[in-house]
Amino acid sequence: MKHFPPSELIINCDGSIFHLHLKPEQLADNVILVGDPDRVPLVASYFDTQECSVSSREFRTITGSYKGKRISVISTGIGTDNIDIVMNELDALSNIDLQSRTEKSEFRQLTVVRIGTSGGMQKELPLGSFLISEKSIGFDGMLNFYADRDSVSDLDFEEAMKKHLEWNPQLAAPYVVDADEELINRIGRDDMLRGVTISANGFYGLQGRELRLPLADKYLNDKIESFRYGKYKITNYEMEGSAIAGLSKLMGHKAMTVCCIIANRRIEAANTDYRPYVDELIKIVLERI
Repeated sequence: MKHFPPSELIINCDGSIFHLHLKPEQLADNVILVGDPDRVPLVASYFDTQECSVSSREFRTITGSYKGKRISVISTGIGTDNIDIVMNELDALSNIDLQSRTEKSEFRQLTVVRIGTSGGMQKELPLGSFLISEKSIGFDGMLNFYADRDSVSDLDFEEAMKKHLEWNPQLAAPYVVDADEELINRIGRDDMLRGVTISANGFYGLQGRELRLPLADKYLNDKIESFRYGKYKITNYEMEGSAIAGLSKLMGHKAMTVCCIIANRRIEAANTDYRPYVDELIKIVLERI
């Protein structure tokens, strides 16, 4: 039986996991992830009951119940590097006995839905629309540090995309992972679009925004917009979904990302008053998770 030493699995003095500061009994099987810590109480305001509220750095958790469903809403902060922390610690809370530091004999599967905001990469995507990431593309390279990443990745899609984008070998190799099909069909109905989403590991140059520093490839977003692979085209940018999809699939959890489109990069439009749309998306996810 695999044993996890203190240097690899850090447990706080109160028995909680290192970064999230959660104890196993505080985590529900249904998990909603949001980036902004201030969005956690917004989601939880719809709960019928609240059991606990825990905050540590950018990671804030409220667990409660909504119409008989026990749900934890957790903020991740920005970026796939934080998702590496969040998903590993959620899985440890579920599938490692923190007292004996050994893997549990019975696997506990989590259902993880990220609610986020995003910038559209196709002209026809309307501001305020909701888009499910059927496929998530990681430009960050995070999944490449884990064994068997090829087993959960769409390798043919990756190769076609790298060829079309004339991928710079100095960059991390991208990975492409499908969301959980059952979860897509449960959450997504005719009130949501479906697409292919890039998770960028930055907001400015890494998403083709040019301020004072020139870009290494100023035509990258043009090539992204024109890429086609079968029925798929790249629809939007965000910053966390690929790591959620990839790590969840490797770990055996169900996961997907749905974002509200608050900007369209190709027509240079943005809506900063997007909170009512996100609020509506929260209510929909709570009903269907």
